[in-house]
Amino acid sequence: MTKAVLGIIGGSGLYDLPGLQNVREEHIASPGRAVGCGPIGDIDGLPIVFMSRHDKGHRLSPTDINYRANIDVMKRAGVTDLISLSACGSYKENLPPGTFVIVDQFVDRTHNRATSFFGTGCVAHVSMAHPTAPRLRMRIAEAAEAESIAVARDGTYVCMEGPQFSTLAESLTYKGLGYSVVGMTNLPEAKLAREAELCYATVAMVTDFDCWHPDHDAVTVQDIIRVLMANAEKAARLVARIAKDFPREHEPCPIGSDRALDTAIITAPEARDPELLKKLDAVAGRILNG
Repeated sequence: MTKAVLGIIGGSGLYDLPGLQNVREEHIASPGRAVGCGPIGDIDGLPIVFMSRHDKGHRLSPTDINYRANIDVMKRAGVTDLISLSACGSYKENLPPGTFVIVDQFVDRTHNRATSFFGTGCVAHVSMAHPTAPRLRMRIAEAAEAESIAVARDGTYVCMEGPQFSTLAESLTYKGLGYSVVGMTNLPEAKLAREAELCYATVAMVTDFDCWHPDHDAVTVQDIIRVLMANAEKAARLVARIAKDFPREHEPCPIGSDRALDTAIITAPEARDPELLKKLDAVAGRILNG
């Protein structure tokens, strides 16, 4: 059995993780991309790796985040299960501000981001039919209900490029298509987590109704920040409860998130680029060195 290590990526308003104990700062190199650093510690004895997606002080826009480095660093830190906490807008009246949505599907509307660790010299195709890990989603839902946090157990997250908020036409289109929430960060994050064989789940924390709603037709950062603060307190309680109840040994994913590369790499061994393979040592080392 593999020891469970829980990774937490904090989005807007979540720049640290209250309750993290035995904290140490580590710098972990991500070859050819960046150096990731973040507090590593534990909650209730469960190892936790925390990362602030936008950096301290919210320095990085959604487009400028180095998603590949972030996921690579999580993998190198030993993370087995990764929970993304993200602010979002809602397309449904029954998902008002303050609600947490445990996303089960994504729609990718980004256009300016690196979406894969693989490429020329080593091509891989992983399945994204079910982009989040069902057992991890279940544990999040149970923790939210135990903490009396309003939660929806599923929903579709449409990821727009940003950093601008939606036009009214976009908002009405996505609402009409039945999507649940809109955000700017969780793709390519989910795709990269799948390539890194991490069990991944998103908690979309609703801050507003987006501009389709007559009371929210001019969403402002100031409006959102007020809800962010309340959501951050609930998020800290949620993570603490998840950690308390989380199994100390990693549970195999029922949809195979943790073995996504078993049949994914299509490039013949003799055609693989040695320089790219070096960068893939953490993400794909189980397959490439097996």
